[in-house]
Amino acid sequence: MSAESKSLLKPPAVGAGHGTDIAVGVIAPASFANPERVERGLDALRILDFAPRVGQFAQTRGPLYFAGTREQRLADLHAAFADEDTSAVLCLRGGYGSNYLLDGLDLELIASHPKPFFAYSDLTGPQLRLLDEIGLPAFHGPMVAADFYLDDGVHLPSFHAALAGKPYCVGTAEGMRALKPGKADGVLYGGCLSILVSLLGTSFEPHTEGKLLFLEDTGAKPYQVDRMLWQLLQAGKLDGVRGIIFGEMLDCVSPGAQPELLEETILSALEAFDGPVAIGLRSGHVSRQNVTLTFGVQTGLVVGDDTSLHMCESAVKP
Repeated sequence: MSAESKSLLKPPAVGAGHGTDIAVGVIAPASFANPERVERGLDALRILDFAPRVGQFAQTRGPLYFAGTREQRLADLHAAFADEDTSAVLCLRGGYGSNYLLDGLDLELIASHPKPFFAYSDLTGPQLRLLDEIGLPAFHGPMVAADFYLDDGVHLPSFHAALAGKPYCVGTAEGMRALKPGKADGVLYGGCLSILVSLLGTSFEPHTEGKLLFLEDTGAKPYQVDRMLWQLLQAGKLDGVRGIIFGEMLDCVSPGAQPELLEETILSALEAFDGPVAIGLRSGHVSRQNVTLTFGVQTGLVVGDDTSLHMCESAVKP
């Protein structure tokens, strides 16, 4: 079944404020996290009336740079989804290693227990496979030891709206600005640019056709961004894309170069692209207030005087 014919598998909505803390699973499918950041992030969740349930192996250090073996990380992920009392699944951080989990995901188990799955960075691969294969929406949003541990690390309006299934809009206040004016609508899709490129040529290639594409990364110099966009173009992954939104692109600068070099590079690389292009939306690798985006839902993009992204469809069911 193609990604275009796959219906969206909407998990139950999650809302706080009912007098009972909401249980959420916390896992580490890639690299291990700083223990102090983990504790601060868990405390932040508790303040928001969530009851984090940390996976058995989530704080394992090693082997190498992984948070446990492949089997341990898969076990935590599957256990978090299978837990009937858990309402959502949040990751500690990205890093590296979730690519080793892609062919071990129990799609039937996860489809039988759909939950909002919050992640970004290295977790782009598993999120998009679950979206493409079983229709589970991807919540491209804050992680526990990457964002929640910071005093100003999470954009709470979009986080709560996405969980509750309420329509919401992000725009200039969340960093968006115009690169190429225009309007477009379609299903929002994407993630970390370097991870999308790393999936090319594998059985987990991203399904970008006909989508509004969100791309973000960190620490990639402008020429590296150029090279990755060139690869997407040559692979046909921008064919039919209706519009492109770039993230904040944190630290994507060259030493001594003018700050506008990145934007000039993007416009040059996308010279033949017909759709609107925006940049600056703080989702994923960001300096502050990580915005939650929901991949898999109908979205409207306006680039120009009122540059904004409108989440027109709920990713959860009441």
